[in-house]
Amino acid sequence: MKKLIAPSLLSADFSKLREEIEMINSSDADWFHIDVMDGVFVPNISFGFPIIKFIKKYATKPLDVHLMIVNPDQYIERFRDYGADILTVHYETCTHLHRSLNAIKELGMTAGVVLNPHTSVSVLEDVIYDTDMVLLMSVNPGFAAQKFIPQTFEKIKKLNNLIQKNKLNTLIEIDGGVDDSNAERLFEAGANVLVAGNSIFSSSDPKAMISKLKNL
Repeated sequence: MKKLIAPSLLSADFSKLREEIEMINSSDADWFHIDVMDGVFVPNISFGFPIIKFIKKYATKPLDVHLMIVNPDQYIERFRDYGADILTVHYETCTHLHRSLNAIKELGMTAGVVLNPHTSVSVLEDVIYDTDMVLLMSVNPGFAAQKFIPQTFEKIKKLNNLIQKNKLNTLIEIDGGVDDSNAERLFEAGANVLVAGNSIFSSSDPKAMISKLKNL
């Protein structure tokens, strides 16, 4: 089973962003996780196109771009052009989710769908075949350093059952409140990718924390 770690740059020190990028480049991390917020779908604003372009210039690992925005379809091609390798859109913002996922894949990116904590896994039954990855929010989106929602463990199991029933290789990603107290259990429940921000960047040794999370 894949066990990937995607440090969330939302928790990085922006005054030394290039240094933070180089730290991740030289660590055991697999992806860069980039949260894009519009202040409408979520009560915060972060990461415009110039910042993503800057990150892409120095990153040596894939950019996992998580869109927390309304009307994501109108920006899909621009995110590809600015460096996104993986693009995830929220179920809650996509009126035509099947179309959105296929548009992402047609542009050569890995296509993911995100579910908020209140959204049931069952809504994916008709689009799971079109989904390369499902990101389960284990906090309500919009802010870093939130408390992990325990019901996420059961939700992972339900999603894993749906994936296995359909004999797919869809990845399961978890975002929110991930640290060394729950990472092992998340992997055991069926998660493949863990997004971790505060637990990595607030650590006295971020690279060691990344390695610890990856090897739990």
